[in-house]
Amino acid sequence: MPRGILEHSFFLILPQRQLKREMTVTERPFRVTDRIQSFRYAFRGIRLLITTQHNAWIHAVATVLVIITAGLLHLNTTDWCMLVLATASVWTAEALNTAVEALADAVSPEFHPLIARSKDVGAAAVLIAAAAAVVIGLLVLGPPLLRLICG
Repeated sequence: MPRGILEHSFFLILPQRQLKREMTVTERPFRVTDRIQSFRYAFRGIRLLITTQHNAWIHAVATVLVIITAGLLHLNTTDWCMLVLATASVWTAEALNTAVEALADAVSPEFHPLIARSKDVGAAAVLIAAAAAVVIGLLVLGPPLLRLICG
């Protein structure tokens, strides 16, 4: 049988009984402290994203510029919603791409064509989201900026 990518995954490291045990999270009782801890993990992930990913720095600068510009233009709620959704989609795509890359590197530190393929597709998702955000930004911010500049 040919060796596939799943043979390198952590699923095969754990015995099947332990894997099944790990997957039954619903057996644990609901605890507020666990929910608070999940927010800590999420904020740690945001911090890691911003401090380790150069593209996230570009997204951060673009986000700040969009917020400042939109604030100066006194946009309506609908325009703000479109900008927030566009910005969130870029940040979400970047975070998921970073997660895919980290997991792929852990599973297969050496080059593997399927890992390279997944990383390329993850990067494509960020590019698609960023391109859509630019179009939305131009549609929302362009007309009021033109009115401001042209008088």
